[in-house]
Amino acid sequence: MTASGMNVSAGASIPDYKKLRNYLITSVTQDHGVDDLSPEKRRSAVEDRLKEAISRTKLTFPDSIRVSLIRDILDEVTGYGPIQPLLDDPNVTEIMVNGPQKVYVEKMGLLELTNVVFEDDFHILKIIDRIVSPLGRHIDSDSPMVDARLPDGSRVNAIIPPCAVDGASLTIRKFRKEKLTIAQLIEANSLTQAMADFLRACVLGRLNIIISGGTGSGKTTFLNVLSGFIPEEERIVTIEDSAELKLQQVHVVRLETTLASVEGHGAVGIRELVRNSLRMRPDRIVVGECRGGEALDMLQAMNTGHDGSLTTIHANSPRDALSRLETLVLMAGMDLPLKIVRQQISSAVDVVVQMSRLRDGDRKITAIAEVAGMEGDVIVLSDIFKFNKTGVDAAGKILGQHKATGIRPLFGPRLEAAGFKLGADIFGATAADMAMAHQRR
Repeated sequence: MTASGMNVSAGASIPDYKKLRNYLITSVTQDHGVDDLSPEKRRSAVEDRLKEAISRTKLTFPDSIRVSLIRDILDEVTGYGPIQPLLDDPNVTEIMVNGPQKVYVEKMGLLELTNVVFEDDFHILKIIDRIVSPLGRHIDSDSPMVDARLPDGSRVNAIIPPCAVDGASLTIRKFRKEKLTIAQLIEANSLTQAMADFLRACVLGRLNIIISGGTGSGKTTFLNVLSGFIPEEERIVTIEDSAELKLQQVHVVRLETTLASVEGHGAVGIRELVRNSLRMRPDRIVVGECRGGEALDMLQAMNTGHDGSLTTIHANSPRDALSRLETLVLMAGMDLPLKIVRQQISSAVDVVVQMSRLRDGDRKITAIAEVAGMEGDVIVLSDIFKFNKTGVDAAGKILGQHKATGIRPLFGPRLEAAGFKLGADIFGATAADMAMAHQRR
């Protein structure tokens, strides 16, 4: 292709732009010597070659088009194509590619359609392959689903035909670069200071905690926050499908599942890793998510001296979380009576923290409940804190308030033995209630 057949101006046609773009991509990718460079140096080297290639075309066009063109080609050659600007946008928390013309993002908890487009389905497949190939994974019609992660830790799921009826689909849950703090969550009204103090005492008091919530409710993010309360001197083993947790402590061993090879060998699941972790002398076991038979191994670990364990589970309420845990235990293949399963759960789990993403996009802790033993065949749950909705304002924001229920947990003596004497006011007792209790003594 030569410059003589090209006339690029501020009003250049789309076909002309595409021709120029494809010509420049070919020009900068046919040169070798940059693949072994670091990502930053490679991008810089490609940018230098790109500017030289543009100069050789002898074409003149506005700076705005030049800048856009260079960025577009750099993203295509050294990044992840059209979605690279979305990956660079700190306000985007999730990217959903439903097809070449349908790219959605989540911002502030709400979904919106973007103006980002791919050339065609093959273009999407090329970007998916660019993501998974460096990890030794592949995707094709015989293996149409793949989970992976980007170098920054962002979680990736891709699914292609024949499973994806309308074409390839790509979903990226972005990894937050800055570690969220409990203070930021309090400022965002996700929970109160009293709730934070209570949960901190629970972690330091080595209670077993399950974080429950729906997809995208913030379970993993809050698990990261809670793990920050674990003392530095303890040995922590984390177990995940895709390593997302970023614990700040020094003594952390991170374990991650592996998929089977092309020959069908070498798969290691969460359950195997939980079992192996018990031989690693852990002070704490942190499982990113219980979603299968590993729930039984986790409960057994909690019941045999591994106090202070943390995990997450998909459920819409604390009661649903325990029901789902029952189901997951039964998936382990052990023929256990339901009452025995419930006894295992009630003796192992101390606290259920419910995370929710509200209709307005806000993420909040909507309940903190104590697992208070058994009554007959039923596990007893007691709400310690609840978020009570009161209405919706003119802007569509959900109004409400976090409140203590007034119930003091039965594990209070365990917290006191660990050095945490929480005041009655944390649990909703009024000054009059406390004065009456003092008189009774």
